[in-house]
Amino acid sequence: MGKEIERKFLPADDSWRCLVEKSIDMSQGYLSRRPQSTVRVRVAGDRAWITVKGLNDGAERNEWEYEIPVSDAVEMLSEAGMTDGRVISKTRHVLTYGGRIWEIDEFHGCHEGLVVAEVEIEAPDAPVEIPPFIGAEVTGDPSYYNSSLAR
Repeated sequence: MGKEIERKFLPADDSWRCLVEKSIDMSQGYLSRRPQSTVRVRVAGDRAWITVKGLNDGAERNEWEYEIPVSDAVEMLSEAGMTDGRVISKTRHVLTYGGRIWEIDEFHGCHEGLVVAEVEIEAPDAPVEIPPFIGAEVTGDPSYYNSSLAR
């Protein structure tokens, strides 16, 4: 079992764009959105995963992730009954700041205009150098969980 420990923020401005090292388009849907166990299918470029996540405890939760064939993931995402026809589309921009990798998700479709930045950390109380482009912290706010956005 793995642990996912991350903090989420809303960017205060677009100055992060000049720091982006790579970007990748993603599609993802949820086979289960129960708070106790979300099951996500994600396609990112030419790779795909199925991920099971446990209940959030602040910035921390259990996580199991397995790479699967892209064709299987595409089939699951296109099968309306599996994801209730709700698939999130976003571009993930990756950059490094303060020795940490920051992922900034720029959402498309019905969430166009929403941008969420996150940084994975090794412990909930690990120090993080906050970049100047970061605004409000939304860690633990379920309205910014991708599983909530898929509703």
